[in-house]
Amino acid sequence: MASYILRRILIMIPLLIIISFVTFVLINLSPLDPAEVVLQSQGVPQITDQLIAETKEEFGMDKPFLVQYFHWFISCLQLDFGHSYVTGKPVWSLIGPAFLNTLKLTVVSSVAIIALSILLGVICAVREGKMIDKSIRGVSFFLTAMPSYWLASLMILYISVKLNLLPTSGMNSFKSYILPVAIITISYAGIYFRNVRTSMINNLNEDYVLYGRACGLSEKKITIHILRNSLQVAISIFGMAVPIILGSTVVIENVFAWPGLGSLSIQAILSRDFPIIQAYVLVLATAFVIFNTLSDIVNAVMNPKLRSNL
Repeated sequence: MASYILRRILIMIPLLIIISFVTFVLINLSPLDPAEVVLQSQGVPQITDQLIAETKEEFGMDKPFLVQYFHWFISCLQLDFGHSYVTGKPVWSLIGPAFLNTLKLTVVSSVAIIALSILLGVICAVREGKMIDKSIRGVSFFLTAMPSYWLASLMILYISVKLNLLPTSGMNSFKSYILPVAIITISYAGIYFRNVRTSMINNLNEDYVLYGRACGLSEKKITIHILRNSLQVAISIFGMAVPIILGSTVVIENVFAWPGLGSLSIQAILSRDFPIIQAYVLVLATAFVIFNTLSDIVNAVMNPKLRSNL
């Protein structure tokens, strides 16, 4: 098992290097001159060629492309993503607290999504074709089809404004989590529970279920065995839920004024703050790779046959 984990970690290294290079290339492919963007962000009234040349020299933009990338990559390994073009502050001092705020929202939402998906998946699989199965699938299809910003606006209007039960913005207390987590859970649980349901239905037709019933095992024990085998398929999906939610909270964070990565990235895009945009893309891409690796490792723990596939 240790060798499998080591191999998976070693595979991550070249993948992360490629991601960092692509991130650096995409930002530098912008038609805007980064030096001009810096000067515009600083409010320089008249931008001259001399000012552009001095700015490029100050930020190392006059060096060859690969040299710029190498210096940037080494700095990123030390969590030094440069300085914001707009505020002049270190990028990590801005993106670090925002990342933690988004991570809090993501973790709470992911736990709620996984718990609700498993619960609904089990109920629908056990009652396949019954009224409760059709009702849950119908309601989930209707809710997941709704735009998250529209659903969030409705909940703010009725729950926060008219009933005055929950706050509409910020993250001052645990109550601030309820509405954003509810919106994210509604948006994703309706998708993920179908995977649990499908996997369980497939396992219901396996020989070990028939054998278990023939041996007199209770339906509760059989259901637990089916769920355990079904989760081997769902773990990969759940493992990717965290980075997906992490990268898709932009709308929710802006609706609820949540001080996270989503709000910060929108501000950076509007102000053309390239260092923050680079750090944002790199952090999200790294999260995808890490959680994908973790889900593979968890799958290997649950199913030893998978360890021989690498």
